Amino acid sequence: MFDLPFTLASLKSAYEDGVSPTKVVEEVYRRIVAVDDPGIFILLCDKQEVLQQAAALGAYDAQKPLWGVPFVIKDNIDVAGKPTTAACPAYAYEADEDAFVVRKLREAGALLIGKTNLDQFATGLVGVRSPFQPPKNSVDPAIVPGGSSAGSAVAVGHGIVSFSLGTDTAGSGRVPAALNNIVGLKPTLGSLSASGVVPACRTLDTISIFALTVEDAYTVFQAAAGFDEKDAYSREIAVRDLAASPSRLKIGIPDAGSIEFFDDGIQEQSFRDTVALLKECGADIIEVDFTPFYDVAHMLYEGAWVAERHTVIEDLMRDDPDAVHPVTRKIVGAALDLSATDAFRGIYRLKELARKTEPVLAALDLLCVPTIPTYYTVADLEADPIGPNSRNGTYTNFVNLLDMCGLALPVSARSDGRPGSVTLLASAGQDGLIASLGIELEKMAPHSLGATGWAAPEPVARPLLAMPDEIAVAVCGAHMSGMALNSELTGRGGRFLKSSRTSDAYSLYALAGGPPKRPGLVRGAPGSGREIDLEIWTLPKAEVGGFLSGIPAPLGLGTVELLDGSKVTGFVCEAVGVEGAENISHLGSWRTYMEGVNNAQPVVAAE
Repeated sequence: MFDLPFTLASLKSAYEDGVSPTKVVEEVYRRIVAVDDPGIFILLCDKQEVLQQAAALGAYDAQKPLWGVPFVIKDNIDVAGKPTTAACPAYAYEADEDAFVVRKLREAGALLIGKTNLDQFATGLVGVRSPFQPPKNSVDPAIVPGGSSAGSAVAVGHGIVSFSLGTDTAGSGRVPAALNNIVGLKPTLGSLSASGVVPACRTLDTISIFALTVEDAYTVFQAAAGFDEKDAYSREIAVRDLAASPSRLKIGIPDAGSIEFFDDGIQEQSFRDTVALLKECGADIIEVDFTPFYDVAHMLYEGAWVAERHTVIEDLMRDDPDAVHPVTRKIVGAALDLSATDAFRGIYRLKELARKTEPVLAALDLLCVPTIPTYYTVADLEADPIGPNSRNGTYTNFVNLLDMCGLALPVSARSDGRPGSVTLLASAGQDGLIASLGIELEKMAPHSLGATGWAAPEPVARPLLAMPDEIAVAVCGAHMSGMALNSELTGRGGRFLKSSRTSDAYSLYALAGGPPKRPGLVRGAPGSGREIDLEIWTLPKAEVGGFLSGIPAPLGLGTVELLDGSKVTGFVCEAVGVEGAENISHLGSWRTYMEGVNNAQPVVAAE
């Protein structure tokens, strides 16, 4: 027995100490036997085949981020020379080549162990809609394992492998994560190629990643992401290194009138506890009416997107309908009663509903929601195959329809011992932002990893540096996190690096004019001013020109000296611009000044 937590950091340390990847492979197969759940795998690779791949890795190569790391994939993703079934034997075919993402992971050094069970054709959030024996939840066999990526989540939950691939259309990369006490990363649509993936809804699908920690999931994401010209839905998405979480974020949660737990008070308290932790992180929590998001969610199993699912299995539904799982057949079969006109009506309706969510999302940095509203057992699904599945999608079904990225992560266990989980959601391209906050939340909400009992490790320290294609920019006013113009940075791919202060050579002014109110940072002689709060962000160099074009005189970019003597490009003000301005240097912070302005009470004349 080789009792090593299969986190990336643990494996890296073991390999640096001389442990052989063949020893890790042997341990993987020992754990598979020990878990004794034949429902996890549809295809388990022959151990000798994997041992040969491990031996072929040669000497340890630290440049490969996944060197010697074992993983599994959902069996709707192709592997060269292996069958892909999508949990339907009548549909099975042998793949000619690895899926694009699988190939990238192998190139990064990862070792494929097998292909896992799923809700047939990725239709379901429960994990029991398979003609194969369904897997058992890794934490509690009485609870559904979650779907459709059931086997992938269970394998990680048991610590059999370090990470796995699922897919996510309606929540299949998030719901199983919550139920198995692991991380589920649902990336921006198009950032992971869908080449070599059996689609559910091609316009909404993405490969997803399960892992034991947020850092591990994001590292896999970085290794797997990339533009694929063969995938018409692939997008150029900048996948940047993680940095610190911004000090102030505006986080939306469902308000009291729209939040839904289906009478599960324990789940509600778990979520409230997590929201309290976010407040401790400095977040501004804003309650919003979630009705527009629920309205979008309801569209997923109506009209256009049911018809889209039908395109995948049209021939099978016509020629061999009994080969399709009865529940799946009922759901997808509804497409036969729809017309092309109905599909377009659905598309128009979605656009109208999405427009209602836009002002809500524009006022926020991200959303935080319960990953699932409550728990359901296998017995519950036997009694009602549809209702619990639908309710599992309460906080997931709208996400891909609105082109958002998401991260489901474990928090401290509920008061009854069941896993706690929340999901962070943000606009497309903000995967790094939610991952950075997820790491902070992981540290504040102690929990074990999956069903293993392993303690969560300390996150790996990352250097807070701009990447070669970025420039660091210091901001001291409305571009700071949680403030009015921060979206001008985040919307251009900006990353928060750290909070800092200037040297004592600066004065801060509230410039004349407005609204909006604008700050002016002016440099004088050393010791002539005050230390002023600021934040350092990075911007892709390609975005700097567009960003500069929106900066009005007398402001501009210049060199700002920090408290430690280092220098960074940042906002400065021409000395002539402070004419008629208010010197607010004594406050040391534009944020403090604006809080005073926003909280000011009107002056009432004495009688």
